[in-house]
Amino acid sequence: MSFSSNLPLVMFFCSLFIHASFAEVVCEELQKDLCSFSIASSGKRCLLETEKAADGGVEYQCTTSEVVVERMAGYIETNQCVKACGVERNSVGISSDALLEPQFTAKLCSPSCYQNCPNIVDLYFNLAAGEGVFLPDLCEMQKTNPRRAMVELVSSGAAAGPVSSVSEDMHAAFAPAPM
Repeated sequence: MSFSSNLPLVMFFCSLFIHASFAEVVCEELQKDLCSFSIASSGKRCLLETEKAADGGVEYQCTTSEVVVERMAGYIETNQCVKACGVERNSVGISSDALLEPQFTAKLCSPSCYQNCPNIVDLYFNLAAGEGVFLPDLCEMQKTNPRRAMVELVSSGAAAGPVSSVSEDMHAAFAPAPM
């Protein structure tokens, strides 16, 4: 086969890649199972919320939060990072409560998460900072003395509420680059 006979096929695949690279991420258009830990093309985090349905049940809706991620935009978190970091894709709202769970903190601080999943690390870095905790220090304590890490976190007053109640100036904190 000559190149000219394959040209239409090559052009078709190139058009798919070009279209995918220009696709915008709009939170309100995301499916429920892709919403949490996604970032809209505007740079704002997506948030999964519940809404009362007409039949009295509960419907899930993906919305755009006011929390801006400074260095990422148009990003949908990978299933690998969701698993590595121990987060739940269908979680409604996000709270610093998870940082009080030693199993969660161990996964968040593990090299497979902390060094490879900057979106999730950035989110929890900012949640920890809102509680007066520096995530790299918490992770270091988690490695050497997990019980002390939890005592330090509890004494800081962590786990005060969901991400929607976090102050708007919190988005200015940057997570450190993976080591």
